[in-house]
Amino acid sequence: MEKSVTTGLRLILGLALSALGFCADTVAAAGGDLEPLQPGLDYHSFANIEQFRVNKLELELWVDWSGKTLSGTAGLQIKRLDPAATELILDTRDLNILDVTEKAQDVIGATSKGETAWVSRPYHLDRKDPILGQALVIELPPSKRPSEFIRIEYETSPTSPALQWLGSAQTKGKPFLYTQSEPIATRSWIPLQDTPQIRMTYKAVIHTPSDVVALMSAVNDPKSKHNGTYTFVMPEAVPSYLIALAVGDLKFQETGLRSGVYAQKSILKEAAKEFADTESMIEVGEKLFGAYRWGRFDILVMPASFPAGGMENPRLSFVTPTVIAGDKSLVSLIARELAHSWSGNLVGIATWRDLWLNEGFSDYLQSRIVEAVYGERRDMMERALGLSALDQSLATLKPADQFLAIDLRQRDPLDAFTAVPGEKGRLFLTYLEAKFGREHFDAFLQGYFDHFAFQSVTTGQFVAYLEDNLSGRYPGVVGAAEIAAWIERPGIPADALVPASAAFAAVDAARAVWASAGVSALKTAAHEWVPQQWIYFLDSMPASLRAAQLKDLDQAFGLSQSANAEVEKSWLLLVIRNQYQPSYTRLEAYLSTVGRAGLIVPLYRELMKTPAGAAQARRVYQLARSSYHPQVVAALDAIVAPESDDGESKDE
Repeated sequence: MEKSVTTGLRLILGLALSALGFCADTVAAAGGDLEPLQPGLDYHSFANIEQFRVNKLELELWVDWSGKTLSGTAGLQIKRLDPAATELILDTRDLNILDVTEKAQDVIGATSKGETAWVSRPYHLDRKDPILGQALVIELPPSKRPSEFIRIEYETSPTSPALQWLGSAQTKGKPFLYTQSEPIATRSWIPLQDTPQIRMTYKAVIHTPSDVVALMSAVNDPKSKHNGTYTFVMPEAVPSYLIALAVGDLKFQETGLRSGVYAQKSILKEAAKEFADTESMIEVGEKLFGAYRWGRFDILVMPASFPAGGMENPRLSFVTPTVIAGDKSLVSLIARELAHSWSGNLVGIATWRDLWLNEGFSDYLQSRIVEAVYGERRDMMERALGLSALDQSLATLKPADQFLAIDLRQRDPLDAFTAVPGEKGRLFLTYLEAKFGREHFDAFLQGYFDHFAFQSVTTGQFVAYLEDNLSGRYPGVVGAAEIAAWIERPGIPADALVPASAAFAAVDAARAVWASAGVSALKTAAHEWVPQQWIYFLDSMPASLRAAQLKDLDQAFGLSQSANAEVEKSWLLLVIRNQYQPSYTRLEAYLSTVGRAGLIVPLYRELMKTPAGAAQARRVYQLARSSYHPQVVAALDAIVAPESDDGESKDE
């Protein structure tokens, strides 16, 4: 489908990029023979947003556990930008569209008693695209009215990529349903304009069995009665990927005036204790970045199958239970989800190629919050671990995919979710902070969040704002060439400020002593180590270790039974690389009970490097596959390629 942006927008973006040294040919290089890339155009949506824009959503959905479907209606309040337009185009994926109607306004069918009349509108679904789904095309007459209200009756597919339906065995309790919509999966449970360029408020009514609780990324009342019908309002405009739903047997406990935790009863107290510093994090965020504009920041602890560390749904962040370590050692993830309240949720991205504006800013803001709450030493260790992850990612990526703003045309936008947008973005912002000074950079950040509040921006708009409000005000500090080197060049610029931790230097020294003197020499040094030091110790091990060395480490420090999921992942990678059989039982249990992609995908990938490991990976994956989220299944299918029932290799 041919799409274009206005000539004016193209001119503004082109001038902004050209003035700062950007080269359109370089930016579009990853596209091969494709036409020059239009930076403000969302190539991952069918929606004709130049003609119509959704500004309000009204949902009413029924949860069907037996059929694993949601069914009901989506009402779309639409601003009409083009009076002559005769087609409204929406994004869908695997939706069964049952009916489309328009609220009657001064047309035949309206009643005289004030009752709402609905007029049927012709519609059809275009050819299915394997990445984008299907365009829903709704025929509308030309109109000079400023807005339309369209109602779509539909039901989802049991295989919707946004929905995971978990049975009692998977939750050790009652069934659980949740959505994970980022980047473009909202269209698989709501027909709408599924592009981050469009922000909307929403209302929703969710009908569930009476013994479970429904929650959304909206205003949630923990005191609401469990009567099977839940009403939600999101008064702030959000992009589609931040609309979220969860249904399960959930309880609530406050952690502060504006914060609390929802979780299954069995882990509620543990989670609330782990996240007790949330209110302090909010206060720090407001001091550094400006007002918190979302009312509350509550946390929903997800089932173990949740595929991400966290999802920054406004007012209700979804987080993995693997962050609960018992010592707050992994709660920087909470700081990161909170950081998204400014970078991503308040000021969002216009297209998925601009992802670094969400992730890089949030990584940087996370560092500032962690530094203020837990100290510079901890922040520096976590930044150094992030740099290590970035180095590993850069070693596997094509040069064009090492840009901050990459070309994603004809690709799944999930391809953008590497360490580059977050970690390289954090390095870039740290570089700017060092160059201009923290005081000036903090003022710039607050101005940026205020200026673009509740808007979606492109990389070009950010660069132009940077020039107008920071680099241009202090000439000679950072020029267009330096900015371009970060955004449109591969790798890490030579003048980057690379984090180095003195705490890790001590770990390096202890590892050297251990290699020659054994585990007894390590006990004294490691006695005071925090989990970040253990992760670094394990991740920086030599390629080959003796079984006796691994046995001594495990017996001395209980690594196979670590309460810290990140430490255990690092340990299990060592186990696989050295084929240390005594820990394979724990390895299989870990792969069978954890669904977080960042923890289990590296383990499967490492197993697949040897014939024996590949056989084990396929066996475990066949047993665990049904418990993983669809996004994780898609990633692991490509790595593990399990055998189907008829013995043929599965290749999806």
